[in-house]
Amino acid sequence: MAATKIIDAPRNGHEMAPLNTRARGDGTHGVTIVLTAPQRNSVQSVDIPGNEPERAAWSGKMQFFLSIIGYSVGLGNIWRFPYLCQQNGGGAFLIPFMVMLILEGIPLFLIELGMGQRMRLGALGVWNTIHPWLGGIGISSCIVTLFVALYYNVIITWVFFYLFNSFRYPLPWSSCPLNGTGFELEECAKSSETTYFWYRTTLDAAPSMDEPGGLKWWIVLCLMLSWTIVFFIVMKGIQSSGKVVYFTSLFPYIVLTIFFIRGITLRGAGAGLMHMYTPKVEKLLEPTVWLDAATQVFYSFGLAFGSLIAFGSYNTPKNNCVRDVLLVSVCNAVTAIYASVVIFAILGFKATVNVDRCVASNTDILVKNKLLGLNDTQGYEQAMSLLNGTELTRLQLSECSLAHELDNAAEGTGLAFIVFTQAIVELPGAPFWAVLFFTMLLSLGLGSQIGILEGMLCTLFDIDIIKRVKKQHVTGVVCLFCFIVGFIFCTGAGEYWLKMFDSFAGTIGLVVVALMEMIAVIFIYGHERFTEDIFQMTGYRPGRYWQWTWRYIGPVIMVCILVSSVVFMVIRNPTYGAWNADLGMIEQKSYPNWVMGIALSMILAGVLPMPIVFLMRSFQCLKVDLDIHQGSIRRNETTASTKEMIDNDDDDDEDDENDFSGPALGGHVKTQSDFSDDEEEDKPMTMRMMMMRPTTTTKTSNVLNVPTSRKNNYKKDAYDV
Repeated sequence: MAATKIIDAPRNGHEMAPLNTRARGDGTHGVTIVLTAPQRNSVQSVDIPGNEPERAAWSGKMQFFLSIIGYSVGLGNIWRFPYLCQQNGGGAFLIPFMVMLILEGIPLFLIELGMGQRMRLGALGVWNTIHPWLGGIGISSCIVTLFVALYYNVIITWVFFYLFNSFRYPLPWSSCPLNGTGFELEECAKSSETTYFWYRTTLDAAPSMDEPGGLKWWIVLCLMLSWTIVFFIVMKGIQSSGKVVYFTSLFPYIVLTIFFIRGITLRGAGAGLMHMYTPKVEKLLEPTVWLDAATQVFYSFGLAFGSLIAFGSYNTPKNNCVRDVLLVSVCNAVTAIYASVVIFAILGFKATVNVDRCVASNTDILVKNKLLGLNDTQGYEQAMSLLNGTELTRLQLSECSLAHELDNAAEGTGLAFIVFTQAIVELPGAPFWAVLFFTMLLSLGLGSQIGILEGMLCTLFDIDIIKRVKKQHVTGVVCLFCFIVGFIFCTGAGEYWLKMFDSFAGTIGLVVVALMEMIAVIFIYGHERFTEDIFQMTGYRPGRYWQWTWRYIGPVIMVCILVSSVVFMVIRNPTYGAWNADLGMIEQKSYPNWVMGIALSMILAGVLPMPIVFLMRSFQCLKVDLDIHQGSIRRNETTASTKEMIDNDDDDDEDDENDFSGPALGGHVKTQSDFSDDEEEDKPMTMRMMMMRPTTTTKTSNVLNVPTSRKNNYKKDAYDV
């Protein structure tokens, strides 16, 4: 047997490269092995001096489930899904939504959650472990997550501002302010009370992005409050955030149920629900409807942020992640539909009230022009039908249509801060309902923000240098940095910047990352290996549905989303809605060239790390590389999926002797007692036997043994066999 020689191998992230090399011809294999200490523990664990800190774990199944529900079920379920249903065929939209949920969302969900649980690492560590050349996926995911975290917390900031104002009676957006002469401000009169309060009082909106105006101190204070709260929630990882999810995950369902009971008893609720869910099957022939469904499923699950990988990494190795994926997927879809019912029941009431006001206003005009009797309430429809378009314009009569009112339902911030607030004003005891509504939005926003930051921080803590710093300090620096950068959203153009970030920073980058994740797991790590990992962890072997969606259908859908996003971005000139104070309305403006340059830079920043890391590591030109679990072989983490890479000479051995999966997945860790001297003399020496065989050495020799206790840790060493 060749002598074992200790060398100081460079740790540049290329240690996996020689593993597949064959014999050189001199009796040696030229294999470099890097061994890392295990990371496995519970939340209650403590750091032992001289050892690596152990990995945290969920304190219970309910904590994990509520955390992932709070992350997946977010603001998009409230203000995005109802709008898409309304615009894309009503109830017919549920068909493409469910199809995309089954073919795209659930398979991708299992990939991220399963890999996190299998590797017990964050996004950066997972992709470096699969192959060092793929390390850029984790970096890209972290950068895109940072962009999203920046603007997502601004929404929480606006919710705080509205929540504080909800304790006033009457609500400040229930009426227009008066000018010096005792009349309503012209700007408010031209728009509406809620629109004026949003654009003028809350945002003090600038006329364009080129004229942002100064910082709005009330927004800065609310932003500071939101980042401070987020810091205290996530400063200790799941040790602190795991306790908050019991509120952020459950409270929105309580509020939705209260609004549901109140909403269905309101006048016009049935009309709102009929308008939303009446199926328009012809809409299914439009490709954009299917694209909207695929995009909604992708973003509603929060894929590619690295958060699902982080959540999975805190699970026990034997956790049934397949069951978790199915439960969360069903809960996500049901919540979106349930929220849509609540939203449109309330909006139906608001539309009915607006129609009644419109009819009353038209009736007064008709009576003044003697076209209708003073007490003739039955002849309104007949009088309106006798007037032509010219007369309607001359008399300044409005179109009082329930369908028209319901068609004006907005999405995003427009739905939450303009349309729904107007509906709340009409409810008896409006401040109570306003407090409930904005507390619900706050819970949904915080739940998603916790998950977003947890994914990013878990990725950072995979880096050895950062791992040595206390979590509180790293979290504080990240939150402070985000708060300072967030000043851009506190100007008069803050909403315009948020829409730009939402349109560019978190779209193409996330889709590319998700596509590369699927390629990495299914085609590089291997779908057979991943299937075997799922079987070892859960006892369930994924069948044809999973194989077809992982290998063919899922990647095709991701490519379609990516291509269509790029095409629409190029064909459609990107615009944003700027507030025109003179007209009291929104007007569309094109982004300035310098803003589009920033948008392009953000897209490139989220995509380029993947090819850059691939090229630098493939050509081994990365001289200084952070120790981010460099594709190393970890003693308790090796399964049958990587066994072939370790030892190609033991294929003929019996299954039990080849089982090196370790206790993490129910396998047996071989120790010195598993080998007899006779067996060692009879069998040809293999690399694994060299690692396990006790040898008599001098004081200068080193023995590489598999420890019998999980508490044993050892430093990284490189051996040239």
